[in-house]
Amino acid sequence: MNPAVAWRYGRPALVLLLAGLAVGVPLWLVAVTSAKPQAEAIKPNLDLPRHWQPGSNYEDAVSQGEMLRGFVNSLLVVVPSVVLVLLLGAGAAWVFARRKSKLVSAAYALCISGLLLPPAVITIVMELRQLGLANTRPGMIAVYTGMYLSTSIFFMTGFIRAIPMELEEAARIDGAKPARIFLRIVLPLLRPVIATATIMVMLYAWSDIFYAFFILGGGDRATLPLNLYQVASAQLYLNNWHLVFAYVVVMSLPMVAVFLVGQRKIVSGITSGAVK
Repeated sequence: MNPAVAWRYGRPALVLLLAGLAVGVPLWLVAVTSAKPQAEAIKPNLDLPRHWQPGSNYEDAVSQGEMLRGFVNSLLVVVPSVVLVLLLGAGAAWVFARRKSKLVSAAYALCISGLLLPPAVITIVMELRQLGLANTRPGMIAVYTGMYLSTSIFFMTGFIRAIPMELEEAARIDGAKPARIFLRIVLPLLRPVIATATIMVMLYAWSDIFYAFFILGGGDRATLPLNLYQVASAQLYLNNWHLVFAYVVVMSLPMVAVFLVGQRKIVSGITSGAVK
């Protein structure tokens, strides 16, 4: 076979193989270690367990790691953040997509600058202390909303620009107010992008520990990743890698379910918002 032809067909297979190894090996390590007894899991490896005990490992991780409290705390932070990102992002995107002026263009550029500029965690913590929101859930919600609002606005603005203006003009002729047009026409048409933004924000916020550590500070308000860090630091999981990985598996299950349900919307939402 011609080397050029072989490389042409072999390159995609090589990329898929490397991607599969990069993702599959860590997943396999987590899965098999979570099913091993402590003696086998002291030094995590890719070998299958000689003695399987996934049930007791997961039960201990849930009970000893206080996962129920961390799960509730994560929901109380992530769900409001997603709702605010979607509502504020959709409203702002509608304005940016329909109004043309230098001021609107400047505001749009400022809003999407968050895609490039990383948040300054020290400045954020100081501002939250000044506002009395440090170590509180509202403060954490505000940070997540601000962090992911740029992404939401970027995708939704591109999508709304592709929606025919005639739909909104017909509603205005019928006497519909802007709020009614937004709720009855714009939002329903944004469902693919809304699904994409929901999954992306939930995946990032659900697994975040860096900002949660500085803003929530732990305690009774600790989210699932932060709660894992706390119990590990307290030596509850010292040398208990089977419990650590079991905790990680259980913590990841809700996001795996969300991804499987909405995976068809991800590509369509990203391409619709970025290309159109």
